[in-house]
Amino acid sequence: MAAPMSWRRLVYSVYSPAITGVFTRISDRLFRARDRRGGSSVLLLAPLLAEADPAPRHVSRPTGSAGAQGTDGLCGHFQWMAEHVPAFRVPGTHIHILTSPDQFLPHDEGQCFRFSCKGMMRTQRTKQGLPKLSLKRCSIVSCIVDCMEEALRRSQENSDDPDLKVTILLDYTRGSRGQTNSRTMLLPLLQRFVSQMRVSLYHTPDLRGLLRLLVPERFNETIGVQHIKVYLFDDSVIISGANLSDSYFTNRQDRYVLLENCSEVADFFSDLVDAVGDVSLQLQPDDSVTVQEGMVHPYNGNRQDFSVAARKRIMEVVNTAHVRQQLLNGSAGSEDDGMSEGEEEEDTWVFPLVQMKPLGIQVDEQVTQRLLNGAGPDSTVFLTSGYFNLTRAYMRLVLGAGASYRILTASPEVNGFFGAKGVAGAIPAAYTHIARQFYDQVRRLGQQERVHLHEYQRSQWTFHAKGLWYYLQGQDRPCLTLIGSPNFGYRSVHRDLEAQIAIVTENEELQSQLQEEQEILYQRSSEVSGSTFERPDRHVKLWVKLVTPLIKNFF
Repeated sequence: MAAPMSWRRLVYSVYSPAITGVFTRISDRLFRARDRRGGSSVLLLAPLLAEADPAPRHVSRPTGSAGAQGTDGLCGHFQWMAEHVPAFRVPGTHIHILTSPDQFLPHDEGQCFRFSCKGMMRTQRTKQGLPKLSLKRCSIVSCIVDCMEEALRRSQENSDDPDLKVTILLDYTRGSRGQTNSRTMLLPLLQRFVSQMRVSLYHTPDLRGLLRLLVPERFNETIGVQHIKVYLFDDSVIISGANLSDSYFTNRQDRYVLLENCSEVADFFSDLVDAVGDVSLQLQPDDSVTVQEGMVHPYNGNRQDFSVAARKRIMEVVNTAHVRQQLLNGSAGSEDDGMSEGEEEEDTWVFPLVQMKPLGIQVDEQVTQRLLNGAGPDSTVFLTSGYFNLTRAYMRLVLGAGASYRILTASPEVNGFFGAKGVAGAIPAAYTHIARQFYDQVRRLGQQERVHLHEYQRSQWTFHAKGLWYYLQGQDRPCLTLIGSPNFGYRSVHRDLEAQIAIVTENEELQSQLQEEQEILYQRSSEVSGSTFERPDRHVKLWVKLVTPLIKNFF
C-alpha cells in the first residue's frame, strides 16, 4: 500500500502559477482590510491579477531646467529628467558599452569585468559591492568567490588596506533555493571575515502568511524578487541585466555598461545597495537570518509598516542625491564654462531610475512612460526585452505614439525557459501567444509601417537583453539609452525591485558605441510577419492560451 501523501506534497503536485494567481486574488480581497487596521495578514496581500490601467501623465515638450548646465543640444531635450531623479554629469569617455559575455567576463587568466579580478580587488579602498539576483555554483563564479576571499585575506594581512568591505545583496528566495545555493557559497567567507563582509537577503513583503507556507520553493519567486544587477568596484560601476552565473559569461546575450571612474554614480548605487540591504534580512555565520535593529520584518511584520519604513529608507538615498546634484549642477551652470588643461568634457548625463512598487516607489515607471509618450513622429525607438510582455500602459503608449518602434524579443528557441521541465516548459509558448496578440493589435490599428516586431535567433544561445535606444529626428545615432534590469512587463513594474540608468550623451564616440550595440543585437534577428505565427513550431496549445491571462503577471 502506498504511503499517504502529505498535505504539502499534495499542494506541490497540483500547484501552478495559475492557481497562485487565483489564490492571491481571493486573499487580497479577503484580507486587505485587516492589514490596513494594523493586524498582520494570514495570507498574501498581493496586487490584484487585473492590471491597473492608469492614464499616462500629460507630457509637455521639455524646455530645459533653469540653472542647470547642458540644457542646449541633445542633452537639453531630456533635461526634464533632472526634475525627478538625480542627474550625474560625467565625461562620455568614461562610459564603455560591452557587447558580449566575453567582454563582461573575459576568460583569459581569470579576468573579469574588463579588469583583472584580483587586481580590482586589491585596489579596493573602503567598499566593494556585488548586488545581484543569485550566484550559481560553476567554475567562473567559484573564481569570483575565490577572488573575494583572496582580497579579504590580503586586506587583513596588509595594514595599508585595512578597510576593504564586501557588500552583497541577494534575493532571499533565489539565493536560498536548493541545498547548494548562494548562501552556502558565501557562508565560509562570512564566517571567516565576519567584520568585513555583509550579505543581505531581500524578501518581498508580498510573500507571507499561508501563501509563503504553501507555494513550492521553485515557484515562490514569482511573487516578487530583488532583481537589481549592479556591480561596484570603488569608483567604477557596471549596470547590467546579467546575473552572476555561468551562462551569462558564455552563451546568454545580455547588455552591460561600464562607468569607469564615475565616483558620484558609484556612490549613489553604493548607498542604494546599503539602503536595500538595511531593509533586508541579514545572513549570519550560522546560516540564520536576522532583521536589522529598528526595521520591520518583511513577512512576519505588518505589510504596510514594512513598506512605509523601507520606502523611507530607500527614498532618503534618492532624494539626498537629487538635491545634491541639483545644487552642484546649478553651481556649475553659473561658473565659467572653460575647461582647465587635461580636464575631460562632461558631455553625458546619467540618470538612475528605481522601481520598487511593492514599497511604493515607481520612479522608473513614470520616467519610462514620459519617454514613450514624448517620442515624436520623427523619432525612432529600438526597444528590447528578453521576455516580451508589455504592461497595458506601455502598450498604449507604443501603439498611440508617433515615433517608429522596432521591438526585439526572444524567439522561442532562445527563450531562457525553452526545454524546461513541467509547467515552465510552456512559458515560451505563452510568450508566443502574447507576441501574436500584440502583432494582431498592431495590424488592426494599421500600424505595421510604424511598429515592427523582431525575434532574436542564435543557435545554442539564450536572449536576456533589455532596454531601449532613442534616435531623435534627423539623427543617425542614438543619444539616449535605458539599460538595467527592467523588462517593461508587469513583474518589473509591479512585483520586483528594479534599477536601470538613462544615459543621455552628446559624445559622438559613445553614441557610436550605442549604435553598434543596437545593430549587433538586431543583426541576429528576423522581423515577425503574419506567416511567422502560422508555422507548425509556433503552434500554441489551447490550454496555454487559456492559462496565459492568469499567469502573465507572474513572469
